[in-house]
Amino acid sequence: MDLMRAARLHIPSHALTIEDVPKPAPGAGQVLVKVEAAGVCLSDVHLIDGTLTPAYLPGDTVTLGHEVAGTIAELGLDVTGWTAGQRVVLQAGEERDGRLLTRGVDYDGGWAEYALASTQTLFALPDSIPFEQAAIIPDAVSTPWGAITTTAGVRPAQAVGVWGIGGLGAHAVQLLRTVGAYPVIAVDPAPAARRRALDFGADLALDPADPQLHEQVQAATHNEGLAAAFDFAGIAAVREQALTVLAPKGRLVLVGLTDQPLTVTDSTRFSQLQHQILGHYGSEDNAVPQLIALTEGGRLDFSHSITDVLPLTDAAQAVQRLHTKEGDPIRLILRP
Repeated sequence: MDLMRAARLHIPSHALTIEDVPKPAPGAGQVLVKVEAAGVCLSDVHLIDGTLTPAYLPGDTVTLGHEVAGTIAELGLDVTGWTAGQRVVLQAGEERDGRLLTRGVDYDGGWAEYALASTQTLFALPDSIPFEQAAIIPDAVSTPWGAITTTAGVRPAQAVGVWGIGGLGAHAVQLLRTVGAYPVIAVDPAPAARRRALDFGADLALDPADPQLHEQVQAATHNEGLAAAFDFAGIAAVREQALTVLAPKGRLVLVGLTDQPLTVTDSTRFSQLQHQILGHYGSEDNAVPQLIALTEGGRLDFSHSITDVLPLTDAAQAVQRLHTKEGDPIRLILRP
């Protein structure tokens, strides 16, 4: 039996271990992908600490990793249109039997030497895009892209705010600038995160503890407020603050995940101003190919998004660095 190295999470004990496991074989409609790069996401951290729990995992152990790029190693039965050796990016999940399943959460992901993928989750990767940058497109880039273009429907010249400038929030700033939003206002308590926001294209970066935040947002938006605000932190205080600076009919989009209750402190004001609160998760199927095309065409550049590349055996170290924000990481990449 052929074996491969994989980073396995035991859900009940929260134990992450590097193990030798059977190398999977592709079935009908599947390919086996040799993983070249896999991103480390804050949701991986939350899976390990138990904040998030898989909804549909059939067992109690899973190979983590939903941001994956690599090359096709083997083709399953009846697979056409793909060839061995072809460079690919994997969608972060897929729909099965009416359920939206997430790779590396509800089924085995890409923190491994090889990963299975159904052909409908494959996207061809041009030679001009490095594997490390391609791997983060599913989720780190596609999730904010979907939040901006689909859920919030941001239009050019609309004022927007981004709370939480981590891996997803930083890319949200970059993408909002790409679609023509203005001004793009970033909010984060960490000075390093605010500097990152400005580097990624924010017009203004504010500390949420600043007592003048409301006035600064009003000044930057000519007293109109924000057409859309994005919560990438998943924190109640963020949502309350964002609602206070929304324009009439403004949208608050919840991207950061939390198991805490959602409350509206001033529901009368909320109704009078016709505010909306919209939940967001993942992205549409067309998001990844759109982003690949924009990157290949020079409209997007993720070369500054990769903070470090570590071997798969250092998965626990990567998780700890992301958890403690050691080195102010945007995205860490594992390479088997």
